[in-house]
Amino acid sequence: MRNDVSRWCIALAAAACLCVSGGAIAAEGTPASAPAKARAGRSGARAEKKGERRIESTTPGAPAREEERQAEPAPTFADVSYGPDESNKIDFWKAQSATPTPLVVFIHGGGFMHGDKADRDGALLTACLNSGISYASINYRLSGVAIYPAQMHDGARAIQFMRSKAAEWNIDPKRIACTGGSAGAGISEWLAFHDDLADPKSDDPVARQSTRLTCALPTNMQCTYDPREIKKIVPGNAYDVAPLKQLQGLPETFNWDTDPIDADLDARLRDCSPLTHLTKDDPPIFAMNNKANETDGNIHHPNFGRYLKKQMDAMGLECEFHLTADFPDAKARVDAMMAFLKKNFGMK
Repeated sequence: MRNDVSRWCIALAAAACLCVSGGAIAAEGTPASAPAKARAGRSGARAEKKGERRIESTTPGAPAREEERQAEPAPTFADVSYGPDESNKIDFWKAQSATPTPLVVFIHGGGFMHGDKADRDGALLTACLNSGISYASINYRLSGVAIYPAQMHDGARAIQFMRSKAAEWNIDPKRIACTGGSAGAGISEWLAFHDDLADPKSDDPVARQSTRLTCALPTNMQCTYDPREIKKIVPGNAYDVAPLKQLQGLPETFNWDTDPIDADLDARLRDCSPLTHLTKDDPPIFAMNNKANETDGNIHHPNFGRYLKKQMDAMGLECEFHLTADFPDAKARVDAMMAFLKKNFGMK
């Protein structure tokens, strides 16, 4: 059934293109003059099945209009492979600096079912480069290719890979943040809260690198992917969206209220949820949700952000929570995100 859902998702992708590179791990990317094309199944624009509610790619300010996209600087390196799957690709923008720079890593949304690194937040990209902060945008395995924990582990591998490139790419490995909307927000939070996945005894030098973050900026976010917890946080049936089922390899017909949840599924649901991993040594969070999503059954409900802040406040951890309506325009939003980044990166 999961494969059927995957084929349906790919067939309805609105703007799918073939990937131009294979799955081999490259030592270095190639300089780029234009954003790389998305491969089949990765388009952010996708027709919806009638009646379906999905976790969308809803990062504020992204994707930008085409003319804005064309005005953005081309990545220093495009489609750099960080892992064995053909989707494991990074676009990287090196900030001009004589000293190692902090790094912001964008992780796209799309319900873990679709989306692409081209859906980056262009306004934040520009602001970072202007402030001496390098920027990257990654692709990861979608749930039609591999179920959880592939998506989170790909995000972790990307962080490790870029740390391994610190000297070549002029990155400060001690100052790395993640951001992204919806599914990308969840991966960012998971990385921020999860114990370090570094394996110091590994034969792979990349795997020996840390996965920990300096801070994270999840937007239009969910703090848990466990439907049993979502029911407690958001009114209505937000917990019953199809992407959460596909993420766990379940059929769309799976009923969270009546179907049995065995020990394996129970463990995966708990492990998949960022809040499960929250401990007192975790980094600061800038969380943001859209006020317009404050409706029963909305999987992007602001209650996720409020609940995250409540949990972090109780542990004495910094969580700056905003609604998009708190800002008069996109510039003010980006300015607030940049202020948070600079504070946690130790920049003036």
